[in-house]
Amino acid sequence: MGKLIRLTILAALILSGMWIGPGKGPASAADLEFSEGSALAGILQRGELRIGLEVGYMPFEMIDQRSGLRQKEIRHGGFRHKGRQLSLMGFDIDVGIEMAKALGVKPVFVDTIWPSIIPALKLDRFDIIFGGMSVTEERKQQVDFADPFMTVGQTVLLNAKHEKTVHSYKDLNDPKFVVVSKPGTTGEEAVQRMIPRAAYETADTEIEGAMRVLEGRADAFVYDFPFNAVFHALHPSNQLVFLDEPFTEEPIAWAIRKNDPDFMKFLNQFLARLKADGRYDQIYFKWFLSSTWHRFVR
Repeated sequence: MGKLIRLTILAALILSGMWIGPGKGPASAADLEFSEGSALAGILQRGELRIGLEVGYMPFEMIDQRSGLRQKEIRHGGFRHKGRQLSLMGFDIDVGIEMAKALGVKPVFVDTIWPSIIPALKLDRFDIIFGGMSVTEERKQQVDFADPFMTVGQTVLLNAKHEKTVHSYKDLNDPKFVVVSKPGTTGEEAVQRMIPRAAYETADTEIEGAMRVLEGRADAFVYDFPFNAVFHALHPSNQLVFLDEPFTEEPIAWAIRKNDPDFMKFLNQFLARLKADGRYDQIYFKWFLSSTWHRFVR
């Protein structure tokens, strides 16, 4: 009974926006129950916030080659590396840690192949999708999105042999160009919708797609600005050109299972507080504006 009472009180604090971390809430709160099926009940009972993402999307989630010197013991599992212990770093990792602190639980990052990430959420493999998911009408049919926390857009990594003739994505709309992106992403959607005449090929990972261009096995890689910008910075070469003007505008947000108003309320209040108290700006600067972490990414 004691545990149930504690969960009910904690629920009230969370949903009233008064909960800010372990030991920091008020001494009492009105009794309040979760809506049926809310993920919050399971999160609090387990003591874990399970976050679905796909490791490798720079600078959101990456393997830290310092091998445990930072964020050690964060569980890493799921469809790709079940049971492995990896040291992770990135924007999403830091935000996920702050979100788990706000709930008074531990963060668990579950590495999942991107095309399977929404089905995995529906199967309760995790509680929430991170990974820089763009908000699209098609995805809205399957998941609910919290308030967007950032806007990104598609850009082009170009093999330098085309530097004099290709100046924007529009110039790639020709069958003579091999254009690569990743399946199940808005990069793939942009290629198919906006440069449909290009010879399109898929890559299993962002790194693989970008490396094909760098090595001359493809002409262009279309993907989100943050990843392409970091890849270009990490691989200085006269063989690679970054067309850095985004040609789409895509809000990105956390995704949860549909019809969970309690969890959604918590997420939007958490995001507002994260931005209001300066933590969001600090984390953004660390991963998007600073390069001090570049030498540690694997």
